[in-house]
Amino acid sequence: MRASQFFISTLKEAPAEAELVSHKLMLRAGIIKRLGSGLYTWMPLGLRVLRKVENIVREEMDKSGAVELLMPAIQPAELWQESGRWDIFGPQMLKIKDRHQREFCFGPTHEEVITDIARREIRSYRQLPLNFYQIQTKFRDEIRPRFGVMRAREFVMKDAYSFHADVASLEQTYQVMHGTYGRIFTRLGLKFRAVTADTGAIGGSGSHEFHVLADSGEDAIVFCPDSNYAANIELAEALPSAKLREAPNSKMQEIVTPGKKTCEEVAAFLNVPIEQTVKTLAVVANGEMYLLLLRGDHHLNEVKTGKIPFLAGFRLANEEEIFAKICCRPGYIGPVGLGLPVIVDKAITAMSDFVCGANKADYHLIGVNFGRDMKEPDHIFDIRNVVTDDLSPDGRGKLEICRGIEVGHIFQLRTKYSEAMKASYLDESGQTRMMEMGCYGIGVSRIVAAAIEQNHDAHGIIFPAAMAPFQIVIVPIGLKKSAQVKAEAEKLYRELSDAGIEVLLDDRDERPGIMFADMELIGIPHRIVIGERSLKEGNIEYQERRDANPQTIPLQNAVNFVGSRLCGS
Repeated sequence: MRASQFFISTLKEAPAEAELVSHKLMLRAGIIKRLGSGLYTWMPLGLRVLRKVENIVREEMDKSGAVELLMPAIQPAELWQESGRWDIFGPQMLKIKDRHQREFCFGPTHEEVITDIARREIRSYRQLPLNFYQIQTKFRDEIRPRFGVMRAREFVMKDAYSFHADVASLEQTYQVMHGTYGRIFTRLGLKFRAVTADTGAIGGSGSHEFHVLADSGEDAIVFCPDSNYAANIELAEALPSAKLREAPNSKMQEIVTPGKKTCEEVAAFLNVPIEQTVKTLAVVANGEMYLLLLRGDHHLNEVKTGKIPFLAGFRLANEEEIFAKICCRPGYIGPVGLGLPVIVDKAITAMSDFVCGANKADYHLIGVNFGRDMKEPDHIFDIRNVVTDDLSPDGRGKLEICRGIEVGHIFQLRTKYSEAMKASYLDESGQTRMMEMGCYGIGVSRIVAAAIEQNHDAHGIIFPAAMAPFQIVIVPIGLKKSAQVKAEAEKLYRELSDAGIEVLLDDRDERPGIMFADMELIGIPHRIVIGERSLKEGNIEYQERRDANPQTIPLQNAVNFVGSRLCGS
């Protein structure tokens, strides 16, 4: 491709609304252009990258035995009403009406549509298992779209759905998809981790997320460097303390703590370790108030807490509710002397002589102990986020935490949708059975942004070779002024193209500095510079995008040299 026949539209500065590095660089490099809030046009350069990702996803999905189809983006409300999700999916669903006032939505996902296909087309166990997939545009009406295509309203997704006669078949395909996703992200040149995860709104019995590792990631990923354990922090199990609770060694006392509301403030004021403090959270579930107790340096894990049967759908109590029940403002509440049910985190059970709120403004209690100063806990659960150096649940080391960008998620849906929508088949004995289902998603457009978050420097993007819009760029110095430079640049361009290499010839009438800056910004992995000075000695300059300095190579060996470098990248 010649740059003069392509479309390159770079910017020196990113628009003010761009926050993440990937958002800034994608706008500056002309990969995307903003149309509206959360809506982006993929420009020619960006579309080449997007198609590279799609092709790898498609190749690996086909190898896995999945079958591609394409479902409508607009879906009738009736299907979602059948599954029970029309009202509960939330405001992320963009609902529309046609001229006949019939309700539709712009599909945020396609469980209902594919289940409708399965119940119409699949009759017998002999047709199972089946795994359908598509690469298609989705729409979710994000309340605050941000970070470019990382959290856009319209995005490209690969979603697959499998149907099975039994759980064993589902689990087998689930493992095939787990391996397929690993190959996809490996081929794309990304550093990633697969972690066990919560099933969330999609539902089902088990799931794994695939995260591209990046400091800017929204999700906290918990892993053990000494084993294969890895989980989203929402699901990571916090083990109870190995030590036993010590006998009380102090008398409970009420201490004035003027204006000190947080555990950090109280610990500093009393000159005690924050690990010796207990925070008390008042929550409401099913019309009843509960007290949750955590160690002062720990944080509530809302996903774990919400899975406690009697706390399903819980929320934090507001200040008015707390005052009406306890006659105290938040910041000073504690578990002593109250008749409310108490749920404690496992880490609390080993504590003695701890500090907590006194249920009195500007006062806290010290020397508090279970059994002596307050009743033993009503319930003990793991309700906190794990922290670095916690013991790994598999017993093979300590946990570490890093940041990740979720780019893939696989689920064992089981019969959630097949039961709701009556997707059944006849088994070997002629009995009617509900199909088991799996669901497997990849954020195709999100992968591009995640790759940039992981691969960039002060000059711009450093695309992994498999995703780069072009494999190599030729930058001729003085193309319009030197017949020799023009001739050799054109010749090398033809030779590389004939060798099946995706090459961009920067034949624009621009200064060398602008061409160099643009190509570094765009992130093409390899660059050749042709100039009169080096040609006098029969040489050209080659530089890999991550190299600090170029190297001189003989012009006559250029094609073989480039071919060998591309094979190694």
